[in-house]
Amino acid sequence: MKTLILIPSRLSATRLPGKPLLKINGLSIISHVFKKAVEANIGEVFVATEDKEIIDDVNQNGGQAILTSNKHKTGTDRIYEAINKLGKSDIELVMNLQGDEPLMNIGDIRTLHSLMIKTKSELGTLGAKIKNENFYKDQNVVKVITKQSLDTSQFSEALNFTRKLEDISGCIYHHLGIYCYQLETLKNFVSLNQSENETKNKLEQLRALDNNIEIKVSLAKDSPTGVDTQKDFMAIKKIMEYKS
Repeated sequence: MKTLILIPSRLSATRLPGKPLLKINGLSIISHVFKKAVEANIGEVFVATEDKEIIDDVNQNGGQAILTSNKHKTGTDRIYEAINKLGKSDIELVMNLQGDEPLMNIGDIRTLHSLMIKTKSELGTLGAKIKNENFYKDQNVVKVITKQSLDTSQFSEALNFTRKLEDISGCIYHHLGIYCYQLETLKNFVSLNQSENETKNKLEQLRALDNNIEIKVSLAKDSPTGVDTQKDFMAIKKIMEYKS
């Protein structure tokens, strides 16, 4: 199956402005994510952005990037514009990898991809076991609640995604910033209006659930922290610089 990986990115993040170009080991966060996506070796990779500075950075580091509109409300709308601009009509699966996940495990990207092919699901994502109790309370950490407990060899249906938890019983996991869509599902998703639930919670995946698009979740081996705040950036920088 022909797959395209797109990484939506922009400089105007509210909590940490300029975050894609913050450097770790001399390389920007966005270029670290691009390199991870290439190493997964499941298809061609492009960064989709509204900022010329991000395009220049990705190109200078040997990557590919495409300029998109600055009017998009969500990353998914951005990647859909990129697909149309690139003219990739033979694509069957589209992987949307968030540009602030430099610690994403390559094996987890491949697991999601192979399960999408095997099960022919409409839309898939990853959840990781919560090992840090603070994650339950932290509203920067998105949680996914699934029907059954997760496993790396199969998908479970997502019942809900939330930032706030009233109750911590049930199958609750740390939701990772990655999605894989059938191209037709992606087309359908971007044609729908933002749902009330989505705008209230600032979680675009709720638009899918609110419109009866099933989201399947597989277990990720790693629970990487995304870069949302200065504190996240410092923690990730420490991990990555120590590893190198």
